[in-house]
Amino acid sequence: MKLNPTHTLFLLCDVQTKFRSAIYGYEHVIATSNKMVKLAKLLEIPVVCTTQNTRALGPTDPAIDLDSLAPLLLGTFDKTLFSMITQDVKSILDSRPFTSVVIFGIESHVCVLQTVLSLLALGKYSVHVVADGVSSCNSFEIPIALDRMRTEGAIIGTSESIAFQLMGDAGLNSFKPFSKFIKEVKESTKRAGETLLQGQVASVGQSGAVKSVM
Repeated sequence: MKLNPTHTLFLLCDVQTKFRSAIYGYEHVIATSNKMVKLAKLLEIPVVCTTQNTRALGPTDPAIDLDSLAPLLLGTFDKTLFSMITQDVKSILDSRPFTSVVIFGIESHVCVLQTVLSLLALGKYSVHVVADGVSSCNSFEIPIALDRMRTEGAIIGTSESIAFQLMGDAGLNSFKPFSKFIKEVKESTKRAGETLLQGQVASVGQSGAVKSVM
């Protein structure tokens, strides 16, 4: 399904301060999260953020500029459920004619995966995962989780590919600031992709064992 900014919701999953020293390539998840926040502002895409048990794990990392979203930030919800699709988030999904959801955050094999599965089970949305915007404590979990999500029906894309899909047309007035934005984040995009994705292609053999090509 084509991504349309007027019918798309961004979900930022559990990027919290206590994870800083534990998550592989954490600083690149922060960079990509900020890239998606800037894209949301540019194309007026609403964002929902969750945290996992803030009492133990702290708030959303303040390095992510959520305040700049103003009313585009529809809420930040704390949860114990691993999936982001709590009753609060479900209510937001039901309140607007969303057809697509774009997810980024951590951990790829736990909360991101379970959010994807929850959304797919609803049968209403095309579910897109930002491959250079998700990570886990162990790097080997990333390709396995992405492969599982793809198998279940999620669409895996890079932040830049998703951004251009949402932009859609170079003839629009918003393309000039969009092009400037893409150039501004070019280096951080490259570093995030090289760290989080390159050399971590996973394939599943007939036996079901996962083989990582390093």
